[in-house]
Amino acid sequence: MAKTKIVVIQLKEIIYTVIFAALGILLILLLIFMFRDKDEETAETETALYTAGTYSSTITLNDMALNLVVVVDKNHINKVSIENIDESISMMYPLLEPSLDSIAMQLYDDVPLEQVELSEDKKYTQQLLLDAIAIALEKAKAGQ
Repeated sequence: MAKTKIVVIQLKEIIYTVIFAALGILLILLLIFMFRDKDEETAETETALYTAGTYSSTITLNDMALNLVVVVDKNHINKVSIENIDESISMMYPLLEPSLDSIAMQLYDDVPLEQVELSEDKKYTQQLLLDAIAIALEKAKAGQ
């Protein structure tokens, strides 16, 4: 007949084993998160289209300089507007603001600058604005 063996395990040994196992798991998780975050940051930096910020370009109409301002984040155009527009410029060029609004709505919907549709009646005004937006976005390009 087989002899029965009695094994005595002290409570201290169980507690130490559990603590060391938990520390080991914690260390492994910490290492995984440290290396994974670096890989994701580089991937995000590589795919970013723009450096987030506010960029401007200048349009000259009737010897008056207008600032076209483009606000971007990493991958999206958030705002396109004309600053310091005078009322006389608005009166002399009535298509300026509606043309900018039409372009801005397309850009907000993530339409690439090259694929923005120009309307026939505002084609030249919109092309002037698109050129100014392209200059501002060139300043905003990531990696420059």
